[in-house]
Amino acid sequence: MKFPPKSKQGFRLWTIGSIFGLITLGILFFAGRYISDSADYFSTFALLIFMTLVIVTGAFLYVLRSQIDDGVVESYLNNRINELEEKLETVTESSEHKSIYLENMSHEIRIPLSTIMGMIRMLKNTDLDSDQQAQLEIAEYSSEHLLQLINMILNNSKSVGADLKIEQVPIRLKSDFTKLFKIFEYQAWENNLEFSYKFLIDKKQDFLLLGDISKIQQVLINIVNNAIKFTNSGKIEITIDHKVTYDNLQVVSFYIKDTGIGMSDFEQNQTLKSIEEKSTIPLKHYRGSGIGLAASKKLIELMGGELKFESKENEGSTFYFSLQMQKTLNVIEEPPKEVPILLNKYDYKFSVLVAEDNKMNQKVLRFLLEQHGAECTFVTNGLDAVNLYKVINFDMVFMDIYMPKINGYEATKIIKNSDKYQKNNIPIVAVSASAFDEDIKKAKVAGVDEFLAKPIDSKKLNSVLRKYALKKEEQVS
Repeated sequence: MKFPPKSKQGFRLWTIGSIFGLITLGILFFAGRYISDSADYFSTFALLIFMTLVIVTGAFLYVLRSQIDDGVVESYLNNRINELEEKLETVTESSEHKSIYLENMSHEIRIPLSTIMGMIRMLKNTDLDSDQQAQLEIAEYSSEHLLQLINMILNNSKSVGADLKIEQVPIRLKSDFTKLFKIFEYQAWENNLEFSYKFLIDKKQDFLLLGDISKIQQVLINIVNNAIKFTNSGKIEITIDHKVTYDNLQVVSFYIKDTGIGMSDFEQNQTLKSIEEKSTIPLKHYRGSGIGLAASKKLIELMGGELKFESKENEGSTFYFSLQMQKTLNVIEEPPKEVPILLNKYDYKFSVLVAEDNKMNQKVLRFLLEQHGAECTFVTNGLDAVNLYKVINFDMVFMDIYMPKINGYEATKIIKNSDKYQKNNIPIVAVSASAFDEDIKKAKVAGVDEFLAKPIDSKKLNSVLRKYALKKEEQVS
């Protein structure tokens, strides 16, 4: 038996044996003083020694067996740990492969989608009759719906397992969500469904609110898509109630009601279970909805709310949640009319170098930039971008990330490290259909000043152009 014993049982038995041994020695010591007959003394001594040996031997054998059992258990547990680590490694690799596949798929879809949406914007600025405008509007919303679905799939795959942070940005509830609901309106129309949305509001309490609009939109996309998917006839109603206010907070409640197939009590329990376990339990009708609801539940809880629903079979379902949002001091007024950005305000042409290998995307970028007075020069790879930058002065560079010969990351690094750039540094804007966190981080490390995802959002583009055009104007003035 090892000393000190490792297990609690071994230590206890060792302690008891030691105490018994001390008692035995004490008895022998005192017995020698009172037992006069040597034969009785030796008989008592032999008996006590025998009992001590029996107890110590028994304890030793018991502890030895316990240690052997512990060794077997430890060996088994170590083997299990090794097996689980191997399985975890396999699952992690599989998850990484799926993530890479989703990212590549997203990138491949975004490239032609960017072209489609850009061409639609170009057509909107031509002379069209009312029927053509309506048809073009449908095409635009359908394209935005497709982009919305791509984002939903990718965001849901991240939201269930990732550690997310809340962003606080100003939100105009009515104007910010109306565009999203317009997309759903056309989607419902394609399925022969009625679609309506309303904002319940006290105009005196209509403040700009602070919240994470992207996460709220993701939740609404998940729930409304399910409502449209599982409603064969009837209507879908969305209500946003933000009449309740106190102190510096405003309670905003979202209700999504449909007249779809609904759920039985069993299906409701299974749906709740799938949400809690973040799994996709196959249901008769609600198959495949688990991950979207699980992601929505996590996002709502992250924002301080709780996702709830009520449903009746063959009558429909209502999903709802409430969020507390911080009020700002700004009361919402009618938005001002958009004024075109004139980059040539001081009679100069804002010169832009665009590195883009896709010809259709070149046309889209030319249209978007020339709308604001920019003069564009195009190259199809990073090497040509670097060489042209060396001999011509530009005010700004738009750099696609993935190009032949030299990619956008390397081209940006070369430009940033050049002597010309040290004397006259100009903004470099990365443009890519692959707009994941890793891509943005790599672009920032390479030295880009801004990152725009394809399809390019016109508001974000306007913001970038305003930011850097003003600097140029200051230099000219």
